[in-house]
This record gives sequence, C-alpha cells and structure tokens, in this order.
Amino acid sequence: MHSSQPMTASAPESRHAGFIVRGWCALTRGLDSLQAPALLAARLYVAYVFFASGLQSLRDWGSTLWLYENEFRVAFLPPHVAAILGTAGEVLLPPLLALGLFGRFGALGLFVVNAVALLSYLHALQAPAILFHVIWGILLLVVALWGPGKWSVDHGWMHRRTS
Repeated sequence: MHSSQPMTASAPESRHAGFIVRGWCALTRGLDSLQAPALLAARLYVAYVFFASGLQSLRDWGSTLWLYENEFRVAFLPPHVAAILGTAGEVLLPPLLALGLFGRFGALGLFVVNAVALLSYLHALQAPAILFHVIWGILLLVVALWGPGKWSVDHGWMHRRTS
C-alpha cells in the first residue's frame, strides 16, 4: 500500500530540528561576538612579549650585542646588523600590532622576527621555550590571515571609508 502523499517529518522531529538550528545559530552569534576581544587579547599579549624583549635589549645594548655575536646564529646577517634589525622589530612592530594599525603588516613582521629568533637560538632552547615561540607564531599568523579584528584602528579606517 503506497500513499500518494509525500513523507513529512512528524511534529516532534520538526521541533527538535528547529531547536537544534536555533541553538546552533545562537552559539555561532555568541562565538562571533567573541572574535574582536579574542583578537585584541592575542594582539596585546604578543605585542607585550616582544616589546618587553626589545626594551630589555635597548637597556643593556652591550649584552644584546654579545648575544648576537656569541649565542644567536643569524646565518644571513652580520651580528651587529642582526642585533639592530631584531631590536628594531621588537620595539617598532608591537605598537602597530597592539593598536591594529597596519595590523597584518605588524603581525607578519613579528612573525618573521619570531621565526628568526627561534631558528637562530634553537640549539640552546628547552622545549617549553620552543613551545612559546610556536604559540606566538600561531597567534601572529591568525592576525595576519584574518586581520586584527573589529577592535582595531584598521577596522575603524575601513568602516569610515565605506560609509
């Protein structure tokens, strides 16, 4: 016995499906609302780490030069040039990242600084220190790939341009 009427979901199944869809939409909205503060937290955290390191390098320039001459192995640059470029990157790029001002540029620049630091000192680092560099690198890639978020100067500029 075949019925000519189409098969439809029963009322309870339809209610469950609607509940699931509404729940998923609410979860998605909630997660979307956390993107801007999460990106800001990532930017501020990584900016702080690198800026503090850069300030320490400036405070004790003699030790910084000694490290680049004797410990760090930046294969493609003379030690004094590497010290200047590394310290400049650690001091100049974090404010850009923190503010989200040319945020992707700041993130990419610090990603390079982080990668060079990791590779040039990998021989002396313990696993936890390596893990920190990996975490910083991932956070910087997130900002570089998705942008600094709605809580950034870049977003304010883009919003003003399109208005």
